[in-house]
Amino acid sequence: MATYSRRTRIDAPLSEVWDFHSRVSGLKTLTPEWTNLRIEAVRGPEGESDPEILEQGSQIRMSARPFGVGPRRRWTSRIVAREEGDGSAMFRDDMVGGPFESWVHTHRFFADGGGTILEDEVEYELPCGPLGRAATPFASVGFEPMFRERHRRARAVLE
Repeated sequence: MATYSRRTRIDAPLSEVWDFHSRVSGLKTLTPEWTNLRIEAVRGPEGESDPEILEQGSQIRMSARPFGVGPRRRWTSRIVAREEGDGSAMFRDDMVGGPFESWVHTHRFFADGGGTILEDEVEYELPCGPLGRAATPFASVGFEPMFRERHRRARAVLE
């Protein structure tokens, strides 16, 4: 699988950055408007609706229509891992039924003095077999503006 990553320092404590990213409201705040993201349903690990914190086992059903072009793309994001340690935290989600053949997104957080290092890493495989593999080097053209904006928004909200 191919990998995309982005790392940013946020001038806010790990606990605040972690809490913000652990909620659906954080996802909504970070996602650029041009994606036309819709959160259609959120379920907690026990099947409860709209959990406050996205724990391991939570599922978010969503759709997007980037730039208002083409049909809506629908998928479910599943929180498949979530860990907190001394000075670090992480959660990982994968995509089910979405526009990628495979998508695993790891969000890592590291305390850095009074701030936090935020790292996003996406392991992905484009659809369409050999054609998708040939297009993989160009995928960062789409990822870069999305994650640059997400990290900019995180700094703007949390600093």
